[in-house]
Amino acid sequence: MILYPAIDLKDGRCVRLVRGDMDQATVFSDDPAGQAEAFREAGASWLHIVDLDGAFAGKPVNAAAVEAIVNAVDIPVQLGGGIRTLETVESWLDCGVMRVILGTVAVKDPDLVVAASRKWPGRIAVGIDARGGRVAVEGWAEETEIEAIALAQRFADAGVAAIIHTDIDRDGVLEGVNVRATAALARAIPVPVIASGGVSSLNDIRALIAEKCIAGAIVGRALYDGRMVLGDALKLC
Repeated sequence: MILYPAIDLKDGRCVRLVRGDMDQATVFSDDPAGQAEAFREAGASWLHIVDLDGAFAGKPVNAAAVEAIVNAVDIPVQLGGGIRTLETVESWLDCGVMRVILGTVAVKDPDLVVAASRKWPGRIAVGIDARGGRVAVEGWAEETEIEAIALAQRFADAGVAAIIHTDIDRDGVLEGVNVRATAALARAIPVPVIASGGVSSLNDIRALIAEKCIAGAIVGRALYDGRMVLGDALKLC
């Protein structure tokens, strides 16, 4: 299982939100590129970046910070937030982002996800953010009636590299990852699934590994709060 340290960007700074609420942002660093380097030096093999402002705006906002991160580290980066067009996907890939995450557009324009996956094999992921099992879009501000598993199954044979499943209610609150829901989704599709939201301890990592069907886990606040040492988590993975 691959561990993805998270860098969430708001106003060019590294922050963590509580359940996706932009009004509950804690700033952990004014230097996202420096934070990326610290994760790399601790042994991370991937980074997970979210342009939070972009997710709400529907277009890239923190491009300078993303570019600084990509230029600072020699490990692959996956990026989500505000990516709604093939042109934006291409611009990020050309910038050096290894994998682009499509979330809102996966609900509103699924054909674009299929087209992107065919044009850039292995470099497109789908972000499925769910509250109570139902998908939310537009920076989690808009809820739908679509079930997370149903959405994932739409892309089962589309050629996407991964599905990133986030339990919104657990994101940023350190209450434990939703192992059950993530494992259920992973067993429902042949695409690698990455767990996100609420990973708060080494026991969460162990629980995800024990399912033997989850390909990765994204960790944010637990690393910044010092509840989890990245090196210890990487050893488990």
